[in-house]
Amino acid sequence: MNLVELTWKQIQALDRDTPVVFPIAAIEQHGHHLPVWTDSLLLGEIVKRVSERLPTQVLFAPLMWLGNSHHHLDFQGTLSAAPRNYLDLLVGLADNMLHHGFRRIVFLNGHGGNDVPGRQAIFELRQTYRQREDLLLLMGTYWSLGTSESTSLISFQQTEMGHACEWETSMVMRIAPHLVGDYQSADPIPHGRGFEPGNRGWVTQDRSDIGHIGWPQQASVQKGEALFDRFSNDVTRWLERVIDWDGSSWDG
Repeated sequence: MNLVELTWKQIQALDRDTPVVFPIAAIEQHGHHLPVWTDSLLLGEIVKRVSERLPTQVLFAPLMWLGNSHHHLDFQGTLSAAPRNYLDLLVGLADNMLHHGFRRIVFLNGHGGNDVPGRQAIFELRQTYRQREDLLLLMGTYWSLGTSESTSLISFQQTEMGHACEWETSMVMRIAPHLVGDYQSADPIPHGRGFEPGNRGWVTQDRSDIGHIGWPQQASVQKGEALFDRFSNDVTRWLERVIDWDGSSWDG
């Protein structure tokens, strides 16, 4: 179900255990060959596919295109909310639906920069509602919700999400090929280690002068469809766990 297509009376009539999903993405640079709309475009396609599989069990809010993308601000066209402002925005959105009586709130993320503030928002919400035992407050990034292994026989160079990379380039090629520029001449830019297993503060230009990270020249339409199928399956299975939650247990 799409929130924006319903009247307030129809929303009022819904079971309050209906999961409310906020898709959160971004508008930011994606190298020389992909549009700034990439993260929102890809997450929107996944939400479309998942909503077709769960047509009445989940309530989807409109995709939120504003994300935390300050690490991309050295590149033209990036629009970003500062981390604390973004965190407060997410908390406010969840508060709205909790005020309306819904008990299962999910942030479905499609941009790496939203990961930390998204997790913090969920953590802070739980502290605010610490006396409630009936709430399920979740945040998940679509490419991290299942196995890292491809469900197809197609071979991938990358084993993790990059940026304007083999994965993202393939997916944009699958649904909007007219928006893909010269990806074939893009040099590979490895992810690097970045002092792992610790976490290093960074901006994109620390890692890539051109803006992409990964192997976009390895992209193909077939890989894009394989990735969409895999990620849509992962998100669907995860949301089915949310639907089936017994209302009180830690595990789901």
